[in-house]
Amino acid sequence: MHTLPPCFGIIPARYDSSRFPGKPLVDILGKPMFVHVYERARACPLFARVVLATDDVRILDAAKAWNVPALMTSREHVSGTDRVLEAARLLGAGPDAVVVNIQGDEPLLEPDMLAELLAPFAGPAGAEVQATTLATVFDRAEAANPDRVKVVLDARGRALYFSRAAIPFDRDGDAHDGKSHGVGPLLHIGLYGYRMATLERFAALPPGALERTEKLEQLRLLENGIPLHVAVTCHQCHGVDRPEDVERIVKIMLEHTK
Repeated sequence: MHTLPPCFGIIPARYDSSRFPGKPLVDILGKPMFVHVYERARACPLFARVVLATDDVRILDAAKAWNVPALMTSREHVSGTDRVLEAARLLGAGPDAVVVNIQGDEPLLEPDMLAELLAPFAGPAGAEVQATTLATVFDRAEAANPDRVKVVLDARGRALYFSRAAIPFDRDGDAHDGKSHGVGPLLHIGLYGYRMATLERFAALPPGALERTEKLEQLRLLENGIPLHVAVTCHQCHGVDRPEDVERIVKIMLEHTK
């Protein structure tokens, strides 16, 4: 087994979301959403540190009020990945450290998902792992939804391709859903772990043709021959994309506390 290197969890929290301005600050059962994400991330014992990376003083002030470690980062970043990289540099992450981009709009994040994301770095081939992400089996009927990003894997569990289209295409209509058959559609979950050196390289590369076409940043890794290991989890994601999603999240949280 390869020893797990120092791991840093970074939660990018931008204020000016086009679909939901101020989203990190939305109140969910008495706490800003980012606090729920931070508390769940901290419940994973594998991190040396977990911090919030923001571009707005309102979020920074709220983080201080809730005792959440936070870093102010540039307002000029075009992606959460760029913000995570700046924060990782500020934390002094070494080239072999693992930096995890934890989506700030996942208030129901399961800590076990973060452990699953980090596990390949400590596996038998851990020294070779450059980047990881997650996927989960989901219903084929949902695969046509372009908001649901799909991924297909090679025999070693590395990503072959991500798409908003339904992949793999079931030509004969007789493929099975379910984990045992291995051909059911896999839903991508937008959590990423990177070696610091890989994150530096990724951020320095220009967007490729596939990334620009699908509007999927992770395709930049594949277009440049950077292997991305995909851990298949049994957990589901429950993200907040729009204001109307908050009611659904609150309902799930209240059901879990019964």
